[in-house]
Amino acid sequence: MTGSATSGATPPGHPRDDRDDRADRNDCPERADHAERAAVPRARVGHNDYGTLLPPDLGEWEPRLRVSVVIPAHDCQEALDRTLAGLAAQTYPAHLVEVVVSDDGSDPPLRVPEIAPASTRLVRVPEGRWGRGWARQTGAATAAGDVLHWVDSDMILDREHVEAHMRWHHLVPYAVVMGDVRFTPDGAAPSAREVLSAVDAGDAEKLFDESAPHEWRAGVLEETRWLRDAGAGAYRLHSGATTSVPVALLRSVGGVNTTLNMGEDTDLGFRLAQAGAVFVPDPRARAWHLGPSTVMIREKEVHRHNWSVLPDLIPDLRWLRTHPRRAWLVPYVHVVVDARGASYEDVRASVDSALAGTLVDVAVTVVGPWTDLPAGRRPSLDEPLLDLRLVRNLYVHEPRVSFTEEAPACSAPAPFRLTVPAGWALGADSLAELVKLAESEEYGLLSAALDEGASGVRAARFERTAAFARAALVSEGPGGDGIDDAVHEMFGSLWVSAAEVGVTTADEAEPVAGDTARWRADSARWKREAESLKDEVESLRAETDRLRAEAGRLAAERRRGPLGKITSMARRLGKTG
Repeated sequence: MTGSATSGATPPGHPRDDRDDRADRNDCPERADHAERAAVPRARVGHNDYGTLLPPDLGEWEPRLRVSVVIPAHDCQEALDRTLAGLAAQTYPAHLVEVVVSDDGSDPPLRVPEIAPASTRLVRVPEGRWGRGWARQTGAATAAGDVLHWVDSDMILDREHVEAHMRWHHLVPYAVVMGDVRFTPDGAAPSAREVLSAVDAGDAEKLFDESAPHEWRAGVLEETRWLRDAGAGAYRLHSGATTSVPVALLRSVGGVNTTLNMGEDTDLGFRLAQAGAVFVPDPRARAWHLGPSTVMIREKEVHRHNWSVLPDLIPDLRWLRTHPRRAWLVPYVHVVVDARGASYEDVRASVDSALAGTLVDVAVTVVGPWTDLPAGRRPSLDEPLLDLRLVRNLYVHEPRVSFTEEAPACSAPAPFRLTVPAGWALGADSLAELVKLAESEEYGLLSAALDEGASGVRAARFERTAAFARAALVSEGPGGDGIDDAVHEMFGSLWVSAAEVGVTTADEAEPVAGDTARWRADSARWKREAESLKDEVESLRAETDRLRAEAGRLAAERRRGPLGKITSMARRLGKTG
């Protein structure tokens, strides 16, 4: 390979590959002019619009980063042989590649076949542990590369697949790259040697009579210009089938959740998004999945399973968090209140109002010198830090409130964070309004002006976690641009008044009162009463119709006179006789 990481290339989402006419159907507009495409390690990608980056042409650049290909596998020696055969014919330099097969308790144990990359090695999931989460994390923990590339054990990769992934990682340290996977019908599979020969010749697609993309994924890509317009929801296409991520970024979020045996890729994608990742689907990174996936075969069952677990971990799945009172493991909004130097009443007003809003999946952190509170004998009413003590007393058993000495550096994996000074109270809809406003343009920062003093304007800050994480990745440190400036450049920021989002002083705020359960009970009672009244109205309407008909009959008899009455009587007697 020759050239540099900034050389010209066909933009992703609109490839030109003579071997695949699908290229003409990937309708993705051209990106900005070359002069505007700054391909530097700290390039600033706004939202998920990776179109400002320019990857090099395949085969026309010099790679330098090492990649660890991790394959979680269980009782699938034949499929693994094919996957390793495809990896043995990759264009990415072999000395920069290691392959780690993570054996998830196979019996008999998996082995490295004859046809495999020279650097292939096996690791085994610890005894007593099992599942996809453990298999992925076991392999990842041993990775020595700069980039970790997940590959499922039933995949066949095109010869340029790994190279297509890696060119993005040479541009920015926060790219998560996803390959273009097509699914083949069930049936006879090629041998490992046939795979090696076809991939090495660049004819991998000829191994299969037909193949097709996942319909849902293809639809999302089409609707979002290949995720460039997907914004904060781009992570939902994250899949472990063939996805690559910088090792440093993966480890910064804690790696793979080993408690999950399904849905672990979605959970990881969400956490990577909160860490500042940009998700890049590259159509040049072609791959084939042998047979349909489990989701394609048993979609409803997969959702039934995963939707019992993921709501606790991914607050962005709002349709799964409809319960009016539940507490969730990961909050949607993390509220930080500084109690240092504030009165007990002011802190209580801020914390109580945050917990009592219409947006219920909230966690609050109260900042203060908690270790300074004495544990021994003390004057109960006259101790120096009495207000701090009272705050601690009030919330020590509230599961949604925590205490810390210093404000946490970030709120990940919670998607949003509100920092509000003690003494300012949120309205019932304040958090919901802030979320709505932030989502309207996917702002990275909202600042609500509270008051102004000698030191300037005091504000409540509503921060998008992903935006500040990415800003930290692209900023040059203390001597570089400010984090807020970087957030504004990549995601946008906005100032509003406190009144616009219902924030007031503690003195002006309405007392926190009321019970949503009682409101729901009242609503149910009113509904029952309304149904009862509806039935009564229908009964009265029927009686009215009967009386109206009887009145009409009597009126007709009067008009006919005595003879009419006799005739009418005779008719009635005839009916009863």
